[in-house]
Amino acid sequence: MIYSRRYTSLKKRIFLIFQISAVFIGTVVGAGLASGQEISQFFTQYGYKSFLGILICCIVYITMSIIIINLSIKYKLNSYDGLILLVSPGFLGLVTNFLTTFFLIGSSSIILAGSGALIHQYFGISRWIGIFFMAFISAVVLFRETKGLIEINSIIVPSLIIVILTLFLLYLIFYRDIDLSLIKNIPYRKNNWLLSSLVYSGFNILCCSGVLVPLSLSINRKKSLIAGAIIGSLGLTFLAFIINFLLILNIPYIFKYEIPLLYIANRFGKLFQTMLLFIIWLEMFSTEVSDIYSVSKNFQEIFNISYNKSVILIILIAIPISQVGFINLISFLYPAFGVVSFIFILQCIIFYIKDCRK
Repeated sequence: MIYSRRYTSLKKRIFLIFQISAVFIGTVVGAGLASGQEISQFFTQYGYKSFLGILICCIVYITMSIIIINLSIKYKLNSYDGLILLVSPGFLGLVTNFLTTFFLIGSSSIILAGSGALIHQYFGISRWIGIFFMAFISAVVLFRETKGLIEINSIIVPSLIIVILTLFLLYLIFYRDIDLSLIKNIPYRKNNWLLSSLVYSGFNILCCSGVLVPLSLSINRKKSLIAGAIIGSLGLTFLAFIINFLLILNIPYIFKYEIPLLYIANRFGKLFQTMLLFIIWLEMFSTEVSDIYSVSKNFQEIFNISYNKSVILIILIAIPISQVGFINLISFLYPAFGVVSFIFILQCIIFYIKDCRK
């Protein structure tokens, strides 16, 4: 009887760790990473050294996740606003908080626009149907709060891994004569791979904190949270390695496409292309949920309004913004946000070290 209870308890803990790792991966992986576009921009164009950059991202993800989880539980933080103001209480903290909120709402607006464009392009129906469909199902999931976030990522993330892994295996089967030593000689476009890796990891960690902070308070099991974050970081690294490997082998052709992985999937038939597109749409959906969830928890704390009202308010803000030229604004402020994210990481580390010495 005691053994049975211990086994059930262990099974529940393992399942919880899996769910946390899925949420972590699902929060970082958006349509940009799933399509290969982010990997192409931040890693592939730096050649073989990009693999070192991916490893550095993994170290940053694990280190910062442990710090964020520990601080969130210790200080009972409910949103990224609390974390940012804890480690950076001055003017820079206010700027970081504003930029984070701005980018998360901007990201959700772009995803709504992207969903409308995707449905219009492939089904020939109005963009508004795609926008309202994405907004509606996001709201349905978000009203379930943390449970909804965990449930969708527990389905979407394994599906993503299966599709990317299948593409990788198919490529290896059909192109058996790959000479790995040639990767070092493949021409690269840029040299500052280290800076690119730090900016990319900083941007993702700051955005990811919007989910990690309330998740830590909600679950409140430090060991399970840290184990989930570590497994999630390793899973992300594994996915990034595979995607980067496939993209590097297809330089320079992949730089001509908005969805580089679709170019690679092209040779394996229409069905596989459709599967990849569906996964990209699902990743858009999971990112939409994560972004709105993060800002809703923030609004709930700052403006003292209910979580459900915050969800509706953010969706109502995001829908009209999705129709304006917001992408150009995001592109313009992206470097600034990258720098602020990197400073935020340094501030977190310094604060955590001082806090541990108390």
